[in-house]
Amino acid sequence: MPKVTVRYWAAAKAAAGVAEEPYDAATLADALTAVRERHPGELTRVLQRCSFLIDGDPVGTRAHETVRLAEGGTVEVLPPFAGG
Repeated sequence: MPKVTVRYWAAAKAAAGVAEEPYDAATLADALTAVRERHPGELTRVLQRCSFLIDGDPVGTRAHETVRLAEGGTVEVLPPFAGG
């Protein structure tokens, strides 16, 4: 199982209480399930409005189950930004 870093930005960072965390996850869906289990409160609600970058590439509308993660990869969690 790949080890990845999940980085939180703006409201996601505030809800998680940390800037980043390591996870073992094969897909984006796996990583987000683990995030929701670790942070069942506000972060779960924030994630519904977020977009995601995997190693700098936007996920867009792809199903999260189909987005494979690589060993040492990074998942960026980007909530909507005011004025952005």
